[in-house]
Amino acid sequence: FFKITQSCRSATAHNILLRLEDIHNITMKDNGRKQGMASPCAACKLLRRRCAQDCVFAPYFPADEPQKFASVHKVFGASNVNKMLQELPEHQRGDAVSSMVYEANARVRDPVYGCVGAISSLQQQIDVLQAQLAIAQAEVVHMRMRQLSSISSPATNSPENASPSSRHTPSHATRSLFSMDMVVDQANMGESLWSC
Repeated sequence: FFKITQSCRSATAHNILLRLEDIHNITMKDNGRKQGMASPCAACKLLRRRCAQDCVFAPYFPADEPQKFASVHKVFGASNVNKMLQELPEHQRGDAVSSMVYEANARVRDPVYGCVGAISSLQQQIDVLQAQLAIAQAEVVHMRMRQLSSISSPATNSPENASPSSRHTPSHATRSLFSMDMVVDQANMGESLWSC
């Protein structure tokens, strides 16, 4: 009985030593991996492949931004993105990736219209602001016309200088010299070119 227990202890001790050695080896491998190799880019991580040193995705899709590549991959596909990047000179690739990320995120947010929906919204804002600007410019012109008519009218329309017949005529000279409707087509104001 004593011999069996002693052999069990030595086997258990041996197993513990083997496990400690395995843990040590795994830790050393991980440390070597962290020091020697960089972590794979977000593209290679998502595609579950080894990230080579000359990986075309690595400069534009870092490992700490996985969602960036995920949306681009979902909309365009990895092979299409790879082809586009390969065809472009390196100094244009960053802008191309930014554009693809913007378009992909817009398509994920709005599957029907994508970035065209954002463009349409911005176009509507421009239309409204242009209409407001036109109204403000028309008001400025209207005020100037009033000011000019008030400066020139006191000398000619004063009761002392006017003839008796002109005193009794209706004063249509005080009416507005121009209509605001001539400046801004108010019926179509606020409509967008994009509306259906």
